[in-house]
Amino acid sequence: MKPFLRWLASLIEPGIVAGLLLATGGCVTGPEIQPPPTTASEEQVYREFYPTYAEICAVSQLGKKSGFGAEISSGIGGHAVLYLNGVCRRRDTDYPVLVMCDEEKDPSDGVGLSVNEHYKGAEWVAIEGRDFFFDGGLKPGEPLTKDAYRATQAEALAKGIYTGVSFHQRFYDDIAPGFTPETYKYEISVATDYAITFGRNRYCARVPVDRAQMQAIITYLNDQNAPYRNGEPFDWNLFEHNCAHLNHNALAAADLWDEWPTDRFILISLFDFPVPKNEFVNLMRRTNDVPIDDLEALYQDAAARRLLLEHGRLPTQPGALMDLGTIPRQNEVYDPHSDIIFYDEPLTGSYEGHFEAILSNPRYYRLEKNLAYFADLYDKIKANRRPVEAYLANRTTEDQAAFRTFYAAYFEYIDRESREVGRNLARLKSQTL
Repeated sequence: MKPFLRWLASLIEPGIVAGLLLATGGCVTGPEIQPPPTTASEEQVYREFYPTYAEICAVSQLGKKSGFGAEISSGIGGHAVLYLNGVCRRRDTDYPVLVMCDEEKDPSDGVGLSVNEHYKGAEWVAIEGRDFFFDGGLKPGEPLTKDAYRATQAEALAKGIYTGVSFHQRFYDDIAPGFTPETYKYEISVATDYAITFGRNRYCARVPVDRAQMQAIITYLNDQNAPYRNGEPFDWNLFEHNCAHLNHNALAAADLWDEWPTDRFILISLFDFPVPKNEFVNLMRRTNDVPIDDLEALYQDAAARRLLLEHGRLPTQPGALMDLGTIPRQNEVYDPHSDIIFYDEPLTGSYEGHFEAILSNPRYYRLEKNLAYFADLYDKIKANRRPVEAYLANRTTEDQAAFRTFYAAYFEYIDRESREVGRNLARLKSQTL
């Protein structure tokens, strides 16, 4: 990164996106609304319904207590991580390469990915196991002691998370006493690359994807790391190529939304770069609130149209839920009080309101409420169905043919999803009796 940009980024948070106090924007913090956490039984049911899903998470600032290991802190812009259920690391290489778990006959549930300014030899690293990635093995309500912290760090080292991945030399300049360069990698990366909620609150937006979509995500991510595996140094850039860029574009590879360009001219990037908490809201709205009952508008949404025609899916769909995680309140290592900001549009200032609505409405975080909402929506769409001829006026012959194809795929999808939602609601009801 250019020296000026590195200095500017250091004012915010190394390796992490944040909302800049530019003349055209403003920063706002989120409310303290806290929906009840997902229970273990709810998590199990969710995985039975949706065995492959992607989860983008905005995680809050990091504040480590002084006098224990490396001195680490960060700004309130937070960090962004990605979790992929049903995806694992390949076993025949130490370098992080992704593959579907069933192809490796791997019993792991999934893999978490993080981008960090530390890395020189990779853009992202992969941490296997959802519980370890997010919670470092701590159970809900357990305190974080220094002993538990050391045990988790030792487990990460045993897993070889950074085997084959070099760090930039500047991060060893002030190495803390008692560490080797290899063990120091794991010390400065706790609560950023693994054991996230040791020191950060998380806001995660998860979306079910089918196998073909997940394979597209895997291919994209492996391609992103390939140049650095072959010797090209990775140089993280806050505005042009950051952690939220990777997560956004991984989902764009699955046609959930349009790609966010990277490595653009700096004056463009300064005013248009993804921010973790914004991306949480964006994904929740994309997967829950696109007006899929508006056939004309949906046809004009290029990513939605591709997703429907190529995968038989729509971005707004059942099962797209929020999941939260919080820092242990009894905490010997990190400050449990941790914020994260939006970078809001200067005129609309919309993110705060959307965030409050998401955290306040159970359909965004309870599976049964979510499925019931979509069951009603699909019933209304079927009841209000108009013949395809009603949409063809003023279209060219070529566009009429394209719309007919879209129309047929759309109602085939609605009928199929309506049946699936009905079955899943029945299964949920039988499990609660």
